[in-house]
Amino acid sequence: MNLACLRRGHLLWRSSVVLITSLGAAAMVTSGAVSAVAASAPGPSGGGSALAPELPAGVVSASAAPRSTWKPEPARYGTASLNDVPVTMADGTVLRVNVIYPTNGTGKAAAGPFPVLLTQDPYGKGSGGSSSPGSAAQPGGSSATGGPDIYLAQRGYIEVVADVRGTGDSEGSWGLFDPVQTQDGITLVHWAARLAHSSGVVGTYGASYLGINQLLLAGAIGQHSPLKAIFPVVSANDIYRDTSFMGGILDNEFDTAYLGLTGALNTSNPLTDALSSSPPNAAAAGELANVEADHAAGLASYHAAFTTETESGGATAYDGAYYQARNPRNVLPNIVANGIPAYLVGGEFDIFQRGEPLNYAELQNLWAGRPATAPMVAGQKVTGRYQLIDGPWEHLNGSSVDVDQLELEWFDTWLKGERTGMGATPTPLHYYDLGTDKFAETTTYPFTGATPTRMYFGAGTLSATPPRTSGADTIAWTGAGSPCGRPVDQWSMGPISIAAQAVGATAPCAEGDRSTQSPPTSTTYTTAPFPAARTLAGPISATVYASATSTDTEWVVEVEDVAPDGTSRPLTEGALLGSFRAVDKASSWTSPDGGYLLPYHPYTQASARTVVPGQVTRYDIEVFPTFDTIAQGHSLRVTVSSVDTPHLQPIPSQVANLIGGVYQVQRSPQAPSAIEVSLIGGR
Repeated sequence: MNLACLRRGHLLWRSSVVLITSLGAAAMVTSGAVSAVAASAPGPSGGGSALAPELPAGVVSASAAPRSTWKPEPARYGTASLNDVPVTMADGTVLRVNVIYPTNGTGKAAAGPFPVLLTQDPYGKGSGGSSSPGSAAQPGGSSATGGPDIYLAQRGYIEVVADVRGTGDSEGSWGLFDPVQTQDGITLVHWAARLAHSSGVVGTYGASYLGINQLLLAGAIGQHSPLKAIFPVVSANDIYRDTSFMGGILDNEFDTAYLGLTGALNTSNPLTDALSSSPPNAAAAGELANVEADHAAGLASYHAAFTTETESGGATAYDGAYYQARNPRNVLPNIVANGIPAYLVGGEFDIFQRGEPLNYAELQNLWAGRPATAPMVAGQKVTGRYQLIDGPWEHLNGSSVDVDQLELEWFDTWLKGERTGMGATPTPLHYYDLGTDKFAETTTYPFTGATPTRMYFGAGTLSATPPRTSGADTIAWTGAGSPCGRPVDQWSMGPISIAAQAVGATAPCAEGDRSTQSPPTSTTYTTAPFPAARTLAGPISATVYASATSTDTEWVVEVEDVAPDGTSRPLTEGALLGSFRAVDKASSWTSPDGGYLLPYHPYTQASARTVVPGQVTRYDIEVFPTFDTIAQGHSLRVTVSSVDTPHLQPIPSQVANLIGGVYQVQRSPQAPSAIEVSLIGGR
């Protein structure tokens, strides 16, 4: 993979160009049910790259809210930049930033005053950007992985792009979301608000790492600060559960792809940024060479230490102080208390698939005065200050969605005080239906109108009828299985699907995963064909009763939409290491039938319990959310497996307890294994 292309992120991989209006032509929630938005199909937005494809069916283009006169204005300014500007942090560490500012017809800085947009980038901040007044925005548009967003600067915004401490051209040492980075962000906000031609208000933007650090910053900066709005794209809620581990099992791609990306880009981007300036600044490149060398050594040391501690079963293998100090969910109450609006962008096949709707629900609950981590309830009052658009994207193409107009409308609303109507939307949750290719406009998560339904495992069947006789299905732990499923693409952030889409092909295995359903590692349960379309919407859990011959177990649950021709389209999955089966009931979401919609496991060393060989044991497995209308004649399938290759990689101490495991999945009146789903529509 070409990491330089990944950094710029928009040329070949700009495959899901999606914009949605805040109110637009969206249908409202009617009679307690979700209503879908019919598609318009315009060409690329004015602010996007000329390389962007037309919007796919079911996608709504950005526009002004009804009864609003707001429209995206044309480019009014040219842009110029000051690169590698030093800013001193509270402890004396110098960070370097690029400042991109609007210019007038003579090429001089325009008078303003202009709001400032800040992004903090651990991947190398780029080399600034310049344009002439009225010229088209440069390819890359929203520059979701960082760097300047010329589209916004041309419409009256100053931008500040900072290298995170210990990365790029900034001094210091880097660690994953180290708390000192949040303190750096506070300093940068106040510094940016005082820039020449600034209006004194600040917003933040950016994706992935650049989105997570926005949430942490907004939760730490306090009330009455210059920070007035944020726009986090593909951002986590819980670093342990969303990023590092699934079900207490190590996400193999996290270390090799997510952490490795930081080191790779920091050894290539900063020097090329200096040399790509006009004219090339060889002196600056030489001056910064020692900084880059220090970073390379420091990053290598960090990755080695983190990997060693985790693989050896140290503190970072469990959900403890390290992750709690970095969790966005812990600061969401402060974001609401600080009065900072947030527009969230998520992906249904993103690595943060689980956390994005939870961020939305928790922000809405906090605004409404409800417990943050409780499920939202039907009829709950909501606000347009906190919105989420969640589409059919993986991490990388979720990061490169062309959101220029949407960002512009959001920041015009909160930073310029324009009457866009965006903050008054009655349906702030915009969730893509994978089965109908339309966005549903709704209000709550769990979804309004979705009925929790328990479906029991039978002899290859899945139905609402509890078992009347006893039976069991055998699967074995082998440590390896078929990699031909969606997880290998999803959890490596989407390179397979992005490359396939770039040449007009379907990603192999992403639309069909039958090879993962084979013995001895898997068994399947399938409903009869649906007599009418029904929508599978929201969080899912599986309750598996099983015995095992080993002292630990590995459970992977896949949910699929099965067509009449047998094609098995993977929708979502969840996993659990059996020794982490303890459930924190107070933090879990329950359904009226007594089951779990979202079981919450502590994943601490103290909560771990050995599996007793031969004893039937209950496992409650969190399956990540989805939104899919299962067409008439299609079926719902659940695949229960003991492996997920290569996504999930138990650490050595766990492997020792898994080897030789043979499991008996129970389906009896005394041990009724089942899946808990929420359904909208006829039975």
